[in-house]
Amino acid sequence: MNYRRFGRTDWKISEMGYGMWGLAGWTGSDIEEVNKSLDRSVELGCNFFDTAWGYGAGKSEEILGDLLKRHSDRRLYAATKIPPKNFKWPSKPDYTLEECFPASHIIEYTEKSLKNLKVEQIDLQQFHVWEDAWATHDEWKEAIQKLTQEGKVAHWGISVNRWEPENVLETLRTGLISSVQVIYNIFDQAPEDALFPLCKELDVAIIARVPFDEGTLTGTLTEETTFPADDWRSTYFVPENLKDSVHHAEALRPLIPAGMTMPEMALRFILSNPDVGTIIPGMRKIKNVEANMAASDGEGLMPALLQDLKNHRWDRTPTEWSQ
Repeated sequence: MNYRRFGRTDWKISEMGYGMWGLAGWTGSDIEEVNKSLDRSVELGCNFFDTAWGYGAGKSEEILGDLLKRHSDRRLYAATKIPPKNFKWPSKPDYTLEECFPASHIIEYTEKSLKNLKVEQIDLQQFHVWEDAWATHDEWKEAIQKLTQEGKVAHWGISVNRWEPENVLETLRTGLISSVQVIYNIFDQAPEDALFPLCKELDVAIIARVPFDEGTLTGTLTEETTFPADDWRSTYFVPENLKDSVHHAEALRPLIPAGMTMPEMALRFILSNPDVGTIIPGMRKIKNVEANMAASDGEGLMPALLQDLKNHRWDRTPTEWSQ
């Protein structure tokens, strides 16, 4: 496992982190298998775990809390997120700060996360949605400074809305945010335009989420793929999105190097960018943990392949199904 400096926090974070959404909010999760997968990731050197209160109403946080307890002899970093008060993902331009993150709500859910994680301090507390128009408001600033001064949160971050990587730039300039979590993968390259350069200038760490485009870049989806009604993916892979996603994934197959899988190529594309601090693929099975962690070996993709993959950039705009 390779490690990278995580922005101004100066933490040394495993470049392959662990995304914990699928452990509590998707169908097909088995807690015994989940715990074995988490333990295996720690054995392989993973030290960064990203969860949220919104993943199973605190259930995923509790799973992470148990992991931290089982491995109390290791320095593991816990990142979680405050849900918006209106519980709507993503936020929209007409939502007010009061509707999403009033001070009392920030404090209340930070206390809930502390309890679920069974810790006295959260390493990284993040806002689960965001609107850059809130950058100038004092209420959220005063709330996070209070929690930081009380020692309940070490650093603060923002998870940027899907396909809106620039909807955070002014907020980063406040100097109060240590990390930004953004969708970045072979298709979603827009963060490179303005977000990544500003993060580099301000020494803000970058967490790359959705490395497989919700599964598209695993190469396993077909136009006939369906998901159970209570699985979040059933609302994301609506027919028009599923068809386009499969088409874009199929166009990548001729580029996959011999002996490499599409998921591995997807991870190595991201790791080839030194601006990224860590990637947080979702993993529920040991075989996926082992495969993903193995990509952290310092071997990026060849320049010619990277350039070819740049041509597969797929710019999209938010829709009613892109929550």
